[in-house]
Parts: sequence; C-alpha cells; structure tokens
Amino acid sequence: MDAIEAPIAMDTPMKTLTTLLAALTFGLTSCFIQAREVDPQEVLRLSDAGTLHSAEKLDAKALSKHPDARIIGTQFRNIYGRYVYNVELRDKQGIEWVLEMDAATGQVYRNHQDN
Repeated sequence: MDAIEAPIAMDTPMKTLTTLLAALTFGLTSCFIQAREVDPQEVLRLSDAGTLHSAEKLDAKALSKHPDARIIGTQFRNIYGRYVYNVELRDKQGIEWVLEMDAATGQVYRNHQDN
C-alpha cells in the first residue's frame, strides 16, 4: 500500500508547480497584450479624428529637442489604452536618442541616450 501512496504524494507538488506555471504564463501573456503596436491605418484614422497628433508634428517636436539629429525610427504603440509615440534619433556625434511621447498631447515622457 505504501508503494501506491508514494506516487500520489509526489503528484501533489507537480500539480502545484503546473498550476503556478500556468498562472505565470497567463499573467505574462496579459502583460504583452496590454502593449501593442498601432497599425498605420489606425494611426491615420485617429490622427484625422484629432485623437492623436500626426507623426509629422511629433517628429518635429522630437527634432526640436535634438536639432542636429536625424530620425532613424518611429513607432506608435498603445500601452494600457494610452497612445505612445517612440522616436529614435541619431545626432552628428553618432549618439542615439530615444524619445517617448504621449501621441495625444505631444508631452515628452522620456528623452534619453540609447545604449
């Protein structure tokens, strides 16, 4: 009878581990779902509706922070319901900068050197 009970006793920690891993997977998945890239058609629609600033206006604001730089990449994202615009710049010294802006208001959240 001990031989039959031993696998059952060992099975309980496995069930607990499996349950914890499943919960962790679902938790991480929900975090990734909260941040998504916004497709260009949606950006145009929201910009035309006045919900977002245009990419051109946000680019100009980014370049005003680093006048000697050029834009090397941009991205609109929706993070927890907020539209965020990321701009990557490279200045004349070769330093890369990343600006993160509220796409609806134009407010700059972050302006830092990219490592």
